[in-house]
Amino acid sequence: MTLTVRDLRPADAVAVAELLGVVAPHQLITAEWITWRVTSTPAAERFGVLVAEADGGLVGAALTGLLHESAEQGLGFANLSVHPDRRGRGAGSALLAAAESRLVGLGARISYAKVADNPACITFAERRGYLRGRRTSFLCLDLARATLSTPPALPEGVRLHGAAELTDLRLLYEADLDASRDEPGEAEMDEIGYTDWLTVYWHRPDLDRELTSVATVDGAVAAFSFALTDGRDRYRSGMTGTRRAYRGRGLARAVKHRSLSRAGAAGHRYAYTSNDAGNAAMLAVNDRLGYRPVGAEWRYRRELSG
Repeated sequence: MTLTVRDLRPADAVAVAELLGVVAPHQLITAEWITWRVTSTPAAERFGVLVAEADGGLVGAALTGLLHESAEQGLGFANLSVHPDRRGRGAGSALLAAAESRLVGLGARISYAKVADNPACITFAERRGYLRGRRTSFLCLDLARATLSTPPALPEGVRLHGAAELTDLRLLYEADLDASRDEPGEAEMDEIGYTDWLTVYWHRPDLDRELTSVATVDGAVAAFSFALTDGRDRYRSGMTGTRRAYRGRGLARAVKHRSLSRAGAAGHRYAYTSNDAGNAAMLAVNDRLGYRPVGAEWRYRRELSG
């Protein structure tokens, strides 16, 4: 087997999306999303994709870049995917070496990696010096078979609607920042600027602005749930959050219930979401909505040497 690792070419986007769809179907990666990430995301992220070719076909990919929103400098990420039928033949090792070399060249001191919760992937990471961090659970809801519970009653003064109705997106931006400040996670994130927030979250090609739901109180966004779709039958919840001043009123479940109900009516079949294992509040919300586990991954990290 002749193995080659190289940078992504525009024509590779479809093949990479298909590969990631096999490795992690709950992630809803599309060719359009990959092209957008490479060409349109903030320059500070330095996002890049490396691909591994063998015998004329693409067998693996690594998504790399800098965690530019982090309050701590020098953090990078290297997320590898190798087709299940081509593992154990050196593609993963070659991709990781190339990804870490790229991160060092970008000035990163630490590499974060998302590692699937299975023995082979965990062994691969730990043998290469990566240390285990937090666990993330992936959940799925079959919208064609599920019977969503009765929508929660809204407190007085709360209005539920699609984010497409917002005339001032700064209200959603401010709510996202506030809700994210104490979101469980591995790397602490600092505040992202409004322009970069629009690029990263509002203008991403898979965002459905009508299915993205918000709860407003006197015009201010109190809670929200971002909705992502693959243009076919799959839907994925992005960040769901409630501003700290409005918590304890059932608003997170309300906005997610609205989004899921409309996603089912629009013909989406499978609804995916993910939660940090320490986020008991959202895990309870998703369990009540009927989500069930379909997978998990661990966040690993390793110090890089120049």
